[in-house]
Amino acid sequence: MSSNSSATSAKAIFVVAVVAAVLVSAVLAPVAHDYATSAQSDGTVSVITVSGTISSTTVDGIAEDLRNARTNESVKAVVLKVDSGGGAVAPSERLYLEVLRTAEEMPVVASVQGVGASGAYYGMLPADEIYVLSSSQVGSVGVIGTGGTTPLPDSVIRTGPDKAQPTTDQRRRTIESLKRQFVGRVMEHRGETITLSREEVAYAKTYLGPEAVQNGYADDIGALPTAIDRAAEMAGMDNYDVARQEPPSSLGLILLASDTDNGTMIYKRSDRTNGLAPVTQPLMVDEIPYYDPEVSANASA
Repeated sequence: MSSNSSATSAKAIFVVAVVAAVLVSAVLAPVAHDYATSAQSDGTVSVITVSGTISSTTVDGIAEDLRNARTNESVKAVVLKVDSGGGAVAPSERLYLEVLRTAEEMPVVASVQGVGASGAYYGMLPADEIYVLSSSQVGSVGVIGTGGTTPLPDSVIRTGPDKAQPTTDQRRRTIESLKRQFVGRVMEHRGETITLSREEVAYAKTYLGPEAVQNGYADDIGALPTAIDRAAEMAGMDNYDVARQEPPSSLGLILLASDTDNGTMIYKRSDRTNGLAPVTQPLMVDEIPYYDPEVSANASA
């Protein structure tokens, strides 16, 4: 009896260990693949994702990826995989400066998947070339901000009349200054390719891919593989590896197992549905022999 119990416990530990190993591998596999250069390779093209709202948090991750690319000798070029409608001013400028610093050290090519507008377009401006799809939307060169003031309660004492409560004219001047800076950098980086005047750029229109190529907001129509090939060509690589840096959305797993006709299905938290979603087929296991009804979920950072 004791022997059977020990065997069952050992088997349970083994299966749980296997499941944990598979899950950890699923999370860490992209990292492990990063910058792994084959013997025949001339180097690596690092594909770095810029998606969603441009915020301090998203730029922190992108900046780290760019920094890793700059400091890894195997990385010879970077492709920015962009699908973002922009975000806050300061993070967008941080993204711009990080891309600019990287472009000073190696070729950088941007590939707009869906939208590359406002702060996202600002951030990709230092790229050597910008590729778009026919359905991509590019542009929206401008700034939006609140113009009114909110009266402070009488209980608030300020050291000066403008402390924490700028006037509408001051806000307007600030936004105008930021717009001029944005427009100026578009004209600076797009150089002779852009056919629009400063006034037309400042109108903040968004253009579809073919029109963006025509007016100089982008360089050519092409999907992500085309941008990767171009980045490798600019870096002088005939044979190269590709390392894809995806946002860490798979972290923070919540796991739940349930029995099915064919075994046990593992579920994880879905960022898209904000609920549980089945993990892909390779993570299905034949059995989990131990199940504590008091524990229905596990979380890991």
